[in-house]
Amino acid sequence: MKLLKRRAVKVADEVWIAAALLHRENSDRSDFTVKEIVERAKTEGIGGELRPGVYVHAVQHCVANRSPNPGRYRMLVETAGMRRRLFRKGDVYHPAREGAKIVPAKEEIPAEYHCLVDWYSSVYTLTEAAAEKNDPILGLRGLGKEIWAGEDPDSYVSRLRQDWS
Repeated sequence: MKLLKRRAVKVADEVWIAAALLHRENSDRSDFTVKEIVERAKTEGIGGELRPGVYVHAVQHCVANRSPNPGRYRMLVETAGMRRRLFRKGDVYHPAREGAKIVPAKEEIPAEYHCLVDWYSSVYTLTEAAAEKNDPILGLRGLGKEIWAGEDPDSYVSRLRQDWS
């Protein structure tokens, strides 16, 4: 009976679970190869035997920054050729994937994986938010604002340009 329940899991959710398990077990790594995700799905056996759709979902259907063909999930992001990581808010995605599923609904996956959904929202996304704060480029935001303190930026630029010929 348990096997029948497992077969009801959507292939996209199976791919997300495999990728989430890899991230949780290897927190020092930022991404994984498609092959690693497929192998983790095979090892986990969420849908019974590995379904052929797992590969194509990891390559295309679940990948937010690829054009939908036809699946339009936003569960993974392509970081490099054949490398993926879990999608997080703020990632660039194809406009046709707007509003698409990012995380499996707990009621659609086996109970033993509910903790992954909680981990994603309470640990993975917060860790990435903290990493953004330490981003060297984003850290430049607001740098130099004291130069025009007391005047608006347009007046400051006009003042600098007043002696231009």
